[in-house]
Amino acid sequence: MRTDQMLTRLEPVFARLDREPERPAHLQTPRMSRHRVVLLAALLACYLAIVVAVLTTSWLVRLDWQIMFFRPYEQWPQLHAFLDYLVVLGQRGPTAVMVAAWLGWRSWRQHTLRPLITLGVALLLLNITVGSVKLGLGRLGPHYATQIGSAELFAGGDIFPSGHTANAVVTWGILAYLASTTVTRRVLSLFSAVVSLSVGATTVYLGTHWVSDVLLGWLAGLLIMLALPWFEPLIARTEAYVFELRELWRRRLEEGRLSAPVAAALTPLLSAGGKWQPGHSDDAAAVPVTASGAGAAGHSPALRPAGHPVARQHVIRSERTPVTPAGSRRPAHTERAAARGASARPAG
Repeated sequence: MRTDQMLTRLEPVFARLDREPERPAHLQTPRMSRHRVVLLAALLACYLAIVVAVLTTSWLVRLDWQIMFFRPYEQWPQLHAFLDYLVVLGQRGPTAVMVAAWLGWRSWRQHTLRPLITLGVALLLLNITVGSVKLGLGRLGPHYATQIGSAELFAGGDIFPSGHTANAVVTWGILAYLASTTVTRRVLSLFSAVVSLSVGATTVYLGTHWVSDVLLGWLAGLLIMLALPWFEPLIARTEAYVFELRELWRRRLEEGRLSAPVAAALTPLLSAGGKWQPGHSDDAAAVPVTASGAGAAGHSPALRPAGHPVARQHVIRSERTPVTPAGSRRPAHTERAAARGASARPAG
């Protein structure tokens, strides 16, 4: 697909976001308050404490093994089918698609790209922070454990912290972060908390994660949500850059459409001594205006955009030459009767 065709298809989308984003008064950008900083520091300390507890094979690792030997999926097997579907709310692909669809609709309605960019930044932070710890510690899951009582670290795994749990916190928490009213923010915060807690507990029930994996996943997701206001300037600059890029594409598209036809149209126009008057539409043919004011009634074939056939000029019916004579072509009744009689007689 050519670039100009792709931009033409994207033009209706950009037309909806034609003006600079004007957020309503109730859409306030979250700020990094003192309480948020204190809570962020406290959760970061808990995060580091859990990592140290697993590295030192403390009581937390013993708790992991006790829960694993308890095998919750065998204690309550009737919940297995339902929880297999519930855990999907923590998977990256399905949740990102659902939340991105909702935030895309909000961006369309509010004439701003901030919701989608915020989601992208949050997921990028999630991949960097959680992914680096997963690969760095290399912990194996309960189903792949090799030594009883061991922390199963640096064994090539990618289970610590829990990605399902952290993704549930961030993906559903972003809805509360971008809420436009206080009541909506509280309701969505409660909803995201219930979903993330349920997803984390479900992974422990299914035996795919240790308890310490889930605890660290919750903290990892909360740390990202608390740190998002620090990235608001980056989000604003990214949004402004996207709109500037849109305008650049639009100018290039217009130049690509108009450069060759305008050059072909201005040459005969200027040689004839006419005066150029641009039209109101990009696709409309240029109309020369002469000193006498003529030229608005008809379009010269040279002024049409290149690549379009020249339309044939239709003549009004009253200007056509009559197709029937003044009198009737049919002979009189007596003449037709005589002609039929002569044709009926045999030739002598």
